Amino acid sequence: MLGGLCLLSGLDAALLLLGVWAPVGASHLPGLHGMVMTLGFMGTVIALERAQSLGKSWAYIAPALIAAASLSLVAGIPQVFGKMLLVQGYVVFTAVYIALWRRAPVTGVVVQVLSGVMALCAAILWVSITVESLIILLAAFIVLTIAAERAELAQLTMGPKASPRLLGLSTILVVAALLTLLTPAVGARAFGVAVLGFVVWLVRDDVVGKFIRAQGLRRYNATALLAGYLWLGAAGLSWAVVGLPTVQWAYDITIHGTFLGFGVSMIMAHAPIIFPAVLGRPLPYKPISWLPLLLLHLGMVLRVVGDLSGITLVWRTGSVVNVVAMLVFLIVSVILVVTHRAADKRS
Repeated sequence: MLGGLCLLSGLDAALLLLGVWAPVGASHLPGLHGMVMTLGFMGTVIALERAQSLGKSWAYIAPALIAAASLSLVAGIPQVFGKMLLVQGYVVFTAVYIALWRRAPVTGVVVQVLSGVMALCAAILWVSITVESLIILLAAFIVLTIAAERAELAQLTMGPKASPRLLGLSTILVVAALLTLLTPAVGARAFGVAVLGFVVWLVRDDVVGKFIRAQGLRRYNATALLAGYLWLGAAGLSWAVVGLPTVQWAYDITIHGTFLGFGVSMIMAHAPIIFPAVLGRPLPYKPISWLPLLLLHLGMVLRVVGDLSGITLVWRTGSVVNVVAMLVFLIVSVILVVTHRAADKRS
């Protein structure tokens, strides 16, 4: 529920940034959009899933602190309080990953530890520098988390070389992300090359090629994965060629391509698999599950077309469609969980 509130707050802030009507018009919200969506919403959901994997009561402190920090920032409480609370949340979050590594010292968990360190670095540095300077650290957090998750879920398809490839690419990505703090132009291009390496590996070795011609959940899952990888590839290419984005089209492709086109598409792909562990109830796949996924990628295409054509209306429409896609995803998920539970009771 707290993660859902973070999501709604981040979407409200997105509408304010677009200059359209939003339910809450607080002037401080637009500046919080990126952090609330990434370290707030995504971080809360990931931390909750990891806490349940560890199975220790103290691990739930991480998602609780992360969500509380984000919502305190949204509520307008002095930002230093929320930022310090966020740092504490990601300290516990990283400790959870270390505990998981001690229980299972495998490559995938090592990479997840690295992802936690990236998020913790971003939270610490946000106390004193702007979000714009931390974008690549946040992107590294998302890319490493999802890549490790994919390597774990598709380990039979990826083969025995998956672990060394995952660790090698992750090491390069982390070094490049940290390099952006010293030499942003060089670090951003190196980061883009590392991202492209991940994309080539995942498209080739993940289940996309095997399941894209299947039916039902497998086709849905493969489609969401492939679309996400394509957006991540576009983002990586933009970083590699342009470096840090200085124009609107490059910003949309790198930032929203990573966090929306890739990150949210991965959330939608994994929802029927991961959410039952988080919610404690099944989230069945139904044909309506395609609706938010199609809206998400339609919105991404429209906003990039609007950027490249210079037509603000098209860009703004695509951006609003992205917001609608996430709201529809939330509504559809609730409906599927509730109706499935009601059907179980009747049977």
